[in-house]
Amino acid sequence: MTAQLDRRLHPVRPDLASTAYRGQVDAERFVDGTEFSVTVDKVELRARPELSCGIDTEVNFGETLQVFESTSNGWSWGQLATDGYVGWLPTSALGTSEAATHRVAALRTYRYPEAEMKRPVLGQISMGSLLRVVGYETTRGLEFAKLVDGSFVVNKHLVERDHKSTDWVEAAESMLGTPYLWGGRSSLGLDCSGLIQLSLQTGGVKAPRDADMQEAMLGEHLDLSNGLPALQRGDLMFWKGHVGVMANPETLLHANGFTMTVAYENLQAALKRIGENEFGALTSVKRLA
Repeated sequence: MTAQLDRRLHPVRPDLASTAYRGQVDAERFVDGTEFSVTVDKVELRARPELSCGIDTEVNFGETLQVFESTSNGWSWGQLATDGYVGWLPTSALGTSEAATHRVAALRTYRYPEAEMKRPVLGQISMGSLLRVVGYETTRGLEFAKLVDGSFVVNKHLVERDHKSTDWVEAAESMLGTPYLWGGRSSLGLDCSGLIQLSLQTGGVKAPRDADMQEAMLGEHLDLSNGLPALQRGDLMFWKGHVGVMANPETLLHANGFTMTVAYENLQAALKRIGENEFGALTSVKRLA
């Protein structure tokens, strides 16, 4: 039997599939997979094991994947635990899986080789990165969290993994001016749905990755039969292929290819511009509980 499955969310290929799909799809072999953590600052996930292939999404430091295949030429195929996205990434970006205790809440933070801010940094990790903290050290009044790999980050940049902000839109606003990056999912560069997903994470909402998935799965539809309803902060605005969030009843906040940044835009102006030049008419407005 063969099922038509979205390759972004289902680890199924004609030659290989997750054992969870045994009896549902035809594949030459089924494997359980092995969990790994990402040990680099961030890494691209691609539809094919080729650097020339455009990126689907990114995986941030500390996030875990179930890996079903690692090839001899340095690629691994797996599924991201955060949102279920499936794709290829360099095997060199993976290491032993570590259960995270904390999450980066600052836009980004540095990893240091010791608890000293004057030391050369090991890397820079984004908001949303997941960390396993094993201890704390204080140098000249500044507290550092020690990670399981022996590196250190400034503790005030972290929150516990399950911490929930009361206003997730604040996280989106903190990324104003961040460059637009197709497939980007970090505070160094992101696309429209990446902005929404990363920001919702701060409010404890596990959101899918792409705009079409978010439109299908997040919140409740507002009635558009008589035009736009009364909007409020946090309402999600969807077009075919695009998503933004209302910062207030008149202002859209979105990562967009017009300014090539995360930017505010007057909603009426955005509706006109997007309708005429980009994605067509608004398709839905969703409100989270």
